[in-house]
Amino acid sequence: MGDVSAVPVPQPRAARAAVPTGGRRSLAAALLLGALGATVVLLSAGQIWAEGTASVGGGSVPVEADGSTVTGVPTALAIVGLAALFAVFAVRRTGRTLVAALLALSGAGAALAAVLGASDSAALDAEAARISGDTAAAVAGLTHTVWPYVTAAGALLILLAGLFALRFGKDWPAMGGRYERSGRKAPTTDPDRPEDLWKALDRGEDPTRGE
Repeated sequence: MGDVSAVPVPQPRAARAAVPTGGRRSLAAALLLGALGATVVLLSAGQIWAEGTASVGGGSVPVEADGSTVTGVPTALAIVGLAALFAVFAVRRTGRTLVAALLALSGAGAALAAVLGASDSAALDAEAARISGDTAAAVAGLTHTVWPYVTAAGALLILLAGLFALRFGKDWPAMGGRYERSGRKAPTTDPDRPEDLWKALDRGEDPTRGE
């Protein structure tokens, strides 16, 4: 009786090319942190950041300024960061590193701008001058709310998302390969040829389903 050689059984592509567990976790974390951070920044930037009073006709009237009036930088950088978060999956290698760095820098810049805006009084002074008609008018009883710091916290989440992308991005899948594969015509499967059946299973297709 002759020697019988073992025939290797092809394994499904999903088993061979699955994203590592650490990559899946970091990917989910980056998406959650980036999306949540951008949402927090955009919402909190529309809240009242500073309040005070302006003297008008011997009396005083309240004045207030929201985050977008104090500084529009956090909002703009949150939008940039959100775009970079999704662009990470459209590029590979060096491009992914650059986009991840942009994501991190967007978060860092937004956080810095929010913290600086927490003590800024220029927006309220301008509002006091507009209400009183006196260009030299300054706001009195200036107080700041917690919203600038909430904005900064949201921006730090964007920064963390960028750091995750820089550290673990090499393990994440890219959209390009999937789109390229989906654009190709699927090979014809011959049900009488076992090797064709295995190849169909490897592609994630059902070889038993009719055309």
